[in-house]
Amino acid sequence: MTGPGGELPTGSDGEPRGPTVLRMILGSQLRRFRESAGVTPEQAAYEIRASRSKISRMEHGRVGFKSRDVTDLLALYGVGDERVLARMLAFAEQASMPGWWSKYDDVLPDWFEAFVGLEGAASVIRTFELQFVYGLFQTEAYARAVTWLGNKTAPAEEIDRRVSVRLKRQAVLTSPEPPQVWSVMDEAVLRRPVGGSPVMRAQLAHLIEVASLPRITLQVVPFARGGHAASGGSFTVLRFAEPEVPDIVYIEQLTSALYLDSRAEVDHYLEVMDELSTEALTPARSADLIAEISKET
Repeated sequence: MTGPGGELPTGSDGEPRGPTVLRMILGSQLRRFRESAGVTPEQAAYEIRASRSKISRMEHGRVGFKSRDVTDLLALYGVGDERVLARMLAFAEQASMPGWWSKYDDVLPDWFEAFVGLEGAASVIRTFELQFVYGLFQTEAYARAVTWLGNKTAPAEEIDRRVSVRLKRQAVLTSPEPPQVWSVMDEAVLRRPVGGSPVMRAQLAHLIEVASLPRITLQVVPFARGGHAASGGSFTVLRFAEPEVPDIVYIEQLTSALYLDSRAEVDHYLEVMDELSTEALTPARSADLIAEISKET
C-alpha cells in the first residue's frame, strides 16, 4: 500500500512490491485520473503519440511506463499536485525495473512472463488443475518431465532453464509474506504417472508435505464424484492485497493465455471454484487419498 508520504508500496517485509503490481497500481490510478478529467482513451493516446490499445494496456498494467508519457498524461488530466506527480513518477521508475524472471526471457514467452509476475505478487492463489500438479508444488524431476512433454525438441540447456524458472517460482511459498494457496485438483492429476512411477511417487510424497504447510489448502476431486463444474480445463484465480489491483483469472492455452479481470468473469470462476471445493474431498481425506495412490504407483 502507498505510505502516508507517497512512498512506493511495500510488503510486510519492508521490500518494495514487484514491478507487476506497481504497474497495475499506476495504471489504475492513471485510469481514475483520466475518467475524472473526462478524457477519452483516444484523446489520451493522441497526447502521447500512441494508440488507444496502448492506453488500455497501460491502464491494465500490462506494459512498462515511460516517465515522459506519465508526465504528459498527468498534465492532460489536470493533475498539478507536485507530491502526486513525484509519487507517480516514482511508481513509473520502479515499475519499469525488470523482475527476476526477465533473465529467462529467452525461454519464457511474454504471455507467461506476465503470469510469473502476478503469481509472485498475489496474496491469495486459488487454482484448479485437471492434468498436472500445480507448478508451485512440483518436484524438480516432475517439473522436468512436464517441461519435456511440451518441448521435446528443445536442447538440454533450454530444458534446464525452463525447469529453473519453475523451481524459482516456488520461492514465494517460503517468502516472508507467502500467499494463501488453495489448490483443487482432479484425481487424474494424481494417477497420471508423469516421468514414470519413481518420479510420481516422489511427487505424491511432496504433495503430502506441501499440504501440511499452514497457508496451503489442498483438495482432490475424486473420480467417484463423476463430472464437475470445471471439466473444461485448468485455471488460476489471483487476488492481491492492494485494493487498486483487481482479481485476475489466468487460463493457459497451448501457445498463449487468457487474462480475465472483469468482475462478472472473475465472479463466475470464483463460483466454479467454490463448487469444486464443495465437491472435493476435505483436505484431510485428500491427503489420505494421495497416500493411498502413492502406494499403488
